[in-house]
Amino acid sequence: MPSDNLEINETIAAQFAQLVLDCIGREYPNSNLYWADSDEDIKPPRELTPAFYGCLDWHSAVHGHWLLVRLMRHFPEASFYAASKQALDQSLTPEKIQGEIAHFQRLPFYEFPYGVAWLLQLAAELHEWNHPQAKQWRVVLEPLEKLIAGNLHRWIEALKLPNRTGMHSQTAFALGLMLDWARITENAEFIQLVENKARQFYLSDRNYSLQFEPLGYDFLSPGLAEADLMRRVLPTTAFADWLTDFLPQIPIDNSANWLQSPGVDNPKDYMQAHFYGLNLSRAWMLEGIISGLANSDRRRETLRSAALHHRQHGLADIVSEHYAASHWVGTFAVYLLTNRGLQGQTI
Repeated sequence: MPSDNLEINETIAAQFAQLVLDCIGREYPNSNLYWADSDEDIKPPRELTPAFYGCLDWHSAVHGHWLLVRLMRHFPEASFYAASKQALDQSLTPEKIQGEIAHFQRLPFYEFPYGVAWLLQLAAELHEWNHPQAKQWRVVLEPLEKLIAGNLHRWIEALKLPNRTGMHSQTAFALGLMLDWARITENAEFIQLVENKARQFYLSDRNYSLQFEPLGYDFLSPGLAEADLMRRVLPTTAFADWLTDFLPQIPIDNSANWLQSPGVDNPKDYMQAHFYGLNLSRAWMLEGIISGLANSDRRRETLRSAALHHRQHGLADIVSEHYAASHWVGTFAVYLLTNRGLQGQTI
């Protein structure tokens, strides 16, 4: 995708949809990290998690399904619609979801928190889409959604400290996705739970240094993800004050140089390919932070310049022929380009 094309249209959407269609049923290579208690837990991926087993790992399979639903909603006449519907019909069946439920009954905290946060996003996407087929898929998915939400409720309540890394275990990013799901589905108890935990973990944070990022091969920014969560939780004035204390180094000179975007020298390297996602997620987190500030806030233009810079770098050559990126990074591009994290805004 050329870096000068920063919006989404049907042609670009078709490229992203094809990335998922190419991997959603591709079982190998496969990367799966989980606790095995018996031979029952050692099976081929298609038997362990029969709905979500392609695209290298469970979480990528889940958010690949989210991508298809998201793009079908926005491009109902697109050429990829029929193939996407067929793929979703094959995955979201009562039998396969029961297989997923059985897996989570054996391993209740599997793919916590990143993968299950995306599962809730898939449920939220179907919940919002007023379409007969979406309603059918929503009904099929709902038992798994309820099981995971219940497990998450216990997990969040018991969580004593946040994970501040930039990969799958990070707490702030997952809580943001969960909070959006809870608001979309009007789950007041879960909303309160997440908001309280966010305040407990992050309200007193001060003087975070972005110069230490990325931490290794991050695909999420620990600092920006935290700020993107807190703009969901705090009123505008309180968030502006919190941001001043948390990221005092944000300049007001409309410069993008204060937050450099990492490059990818070897797109075949699965870890280095994370930097594609880091640029994209930084872009949407910066846009989220902007949305939490008053129009008069002098930091907005600086944040906007940095967001544009990361958007340009993240979208350059995003449709990669290498599986290291192609199995997952389209989701991050679609999340950014369709403004998914910005409440009340669509393409």
